[in-house]
Amino acid sequence: MSRGFVVWLTGLSGAGKSTLAGLLAAELRARGLRVETLDGDEVRENLSKGLGFSKEDRDTNVRRIGYVARLLARNGVAVIAAVISPYAAVRDEVRAAVEQAEGHPRFIEVHVDCAIEELTRRDTKGLYAKAQRGEIANFSGVSDPYEAPTAPELRIDTEAQSAEASLDTVLSLLDREGLIDGLGMTRAH
Repeated sequence: MSRGFVVWLTGLSGAGKSTLAGLLAAELRARGLRVETLDGDEVRENLSKGLGFSKEDRDTNVRRIGYVARLLARNGVAVIAAVISPYAAVRDEVRAAVEQAEGHPRFIEVHVDCAIEELTRRDTKGLYAKAQRGEIANFSGVSDPYEAPTAPELRIDTEAQSAEASLDTVLSLLDREGLIDGLGMTRAH
């Protein structure tokens, strides 16, 4: 069984976490890995239904996602978590739990970064504009804090880098970390 790992994509709403997660999952599956994607919005709708957006509820949501990621990773699954996860302390807590699990799966934190101005411009639903006008409370990065990682394994600026280039950057890191050894780095563009 291959060694499991968790790629934790953290960043503000609209930064490109889900897009990158989808591309990465497809590529890892094409290379023969068992892959599960934990999308923050989907988990909130199913596993964390009923939670609000207070700090406590957000932390509970992130801990639940981390718990599922840990279970999957310790069983040899490549887990991709695409979650805003705005608070550093709970991200660090999830990292420690994953890395202390049976088999010591690897935790790779990727900060999917994008400036608020660009996120507002990209936002087809108008959520940033509403949050900036005070119509949406507890909106990460606007009316609620987002604590950017200070030492992620990788930082991707989605304003400067395409989704495909971002994917290549993540794949290169996974290869250097020995998590996709022997699987080759060629990929159809």
